[in-house]
Amino acid sequence: MDKIHSDHETTAGGRSIEPLPEMIGSIQPAGGFCMRIELLWGYQRRFLLRIFRRGYLRRMAAARLGERNPAPHAMLDSRDAKFYRNQPGCYYWSADDDRFAWRGRLPFIREGLAEIIIFTILFLAVGIGLWFLFWPLIVVPALLELEVVSFFRNPARTIPSQPGLIVSPADGTIDLIEEIDHDPLLDGPAVRIQIFLSVFNVHINRSPLSGQVVSIHYKHGKCVSATRLESAEVNAQLELVLEETAAPHRLIRMRQITGMVARRIVCWSSPGQLLERGEQFGMIKLGSRTELVLPLEDGLQLQVAKGDKVQAGSTVMARYPDSNATSSDQPPVPAGEAEVD
Repeated sequence: MDKIHSDHETTAGGRSIEPLPEMIGSIQPAGGFCMRIELLWGYQRRFLLRIFRRGYLRRMAAARLGERNPAPHAMLDSRDAKFYRNQPGCYYWSADDDRFAWRGRLPFIREGLAEIIIFTILFLAVGIGLWFLFWPLIVVPALLELEVVSFFRNPARTIPSQPGLIVSPADGTIDLIEEIDHDPLLDGPAVRIQIFLSVFNVHINRSPLSGQVVSIHYKHGKCVSATRLESAEVNAQLELVLEETAAPHRLIRMRQITGMVARRIVCWSSPGQLLERGEQFGMIKLGSRTELVLPLEDGLQLQVAKGDKVQAGSTVMARYPDSNATSSDQPPVPAGEAEVD
């Protein structure tokens, strides 16, 4: 687990980096049943390590980096920092010393492994019971298990490298593109694009550009179905503001929005962190919505339209005039001609 916090108080564009709000005490601000189960297992695991793996603990203590332990429990190795690594100064271990870094190379997102294990045990128990009751019914837990495993998949993506491109922050279907006369945060006109994620989509969020995290804010809310546009206003959500690394240091903002089934937002980024275009910064657990707001400038070209299917990190959503690349898949759509609801 590499260090993700910046030692600077301002961005390259001179903006102040806001501290992480106290209400965001972990990478999963709303907690959840699976998170509680995983934390409970952590207490048992640390108890066993202290008895049987004292040499290992001494090596981990010697290799530990960072300034403090923000968790309510001891941090013996990288697994104990999982939910708290977005906190300022949190202990961490380099990739060479992280004995569990291999989990990040699995075809499933590391933050969903606990859910896969928990639901597999649950569906296996239900399947065994149904086998003795009426065996054809075991297809139900089998399909549910397949959906859980599919939901937490982590496919590789090819990230475009041309300058000036904005890539999709999420997989799903674009169901809203509209112009905003004045966005107070961006201090000018903007374009808002919303992506609906069904339970069959990959739910990992990726950075739309190479930039630095300026601020992160979380708001509690309802659990209205993510298929309804009003869910973006009333549901629980986390907003992440990014400043473009290169000049002219544009600001953009993204929102992770929960749905009726999805109630757990995960964001392991922190203010000051530098994100590469297409880099993973979080996820939403089960059907949800993601919003991207871009400054509306002369020459901005939207590369998507309402109803398009997009993939996080690989689908180009917009192009600013400092990009010389051209799209071979779809002709550019001027921002002023984009379909507006």
